[in-house]
Amino acid sequence: MTWPKVQLALPGWLRPLLPPAEHVFHSIEERMQLAIRLAAANIEHDGGGPFGAAVFDLDSGRLLAPGVNLVTSACCSVAHAELVALMTAQRLVGHFSLAAAGLNAQLVSSTEPCAMCLGALPWAGLRSLACGARDADARAIGFDEGDKPEHWQDALERRGIAVLRDVCRAEAVAVLERYRDSGGLIYNGRHP
Repeated sequence: MTWPKVQLALPGWLRPLLPPAEHVFHSIEERMQLAIRLAAANIEHDGGGPFGAAVFDLDSGRLLAPGVNLVTSACCSVAHAELVALMTAQRLVGHFSLAAAGLNAQLVSSTEPCAMCLGALPWAGLRSLACGARDADARAIGFDEGDKPEHWQDALERRGIAVLRDVCRAEAVAVLERYRDSGGLIYNGRHP
C-alpha cells in the first residue's frame, strides 16, 4: 500500500486579504480584526468553517502566519484555524517552538480554542492567546468544542501564556451566526 502524502496548504484566496509583510499591527483589536476577516472569508470561499486565526510577533507587531479552518476542504479533522496558523508559523521560523526560535508570539483566534487546540497551545511556544467569540458562542450554533477544564485560561496563565478574552466578541459572534444562517456545515465527530 502506498500512503497518501499528508500536506495542508493555505488557500490561494487568502493572500490578497493580508497586509504587506512590513505592516505593523499596533493593537490587539487590529490583530483580531484580521482573524475575523479570515473567518468571514473562509465562509465565502467554503474553506472549512467559520474560524480564522493568526500568529503575531509581539515585539515587532508583525504577522507571522495566518490560518483558516480547513477541516472540510482538506478532509482533516485536526485542520483547525489555530493549528494551521501555528504549523505555518513554526515552518516559517524553522522550529517547533516559537519561543525557542526567539519569538514573543501571540495566537489570535476568532473563537476560543476547542479542546484539541487548547491542548496544543503549551507546546507551541506561545506567550499570549487572544480570543474573540467564546466557547459558548461556538456551541450555541452547534459546534462540539470538546471537554475543556472549567478554568482553562488559568491553566494557560500558569504555564506562562497570557489570555485575553472577548476581543471584538460581537463581531466574531456575528461571523459564527452568519455561518449558521447560511446553512454552513456544522461538523464534529458525532454529527458529520
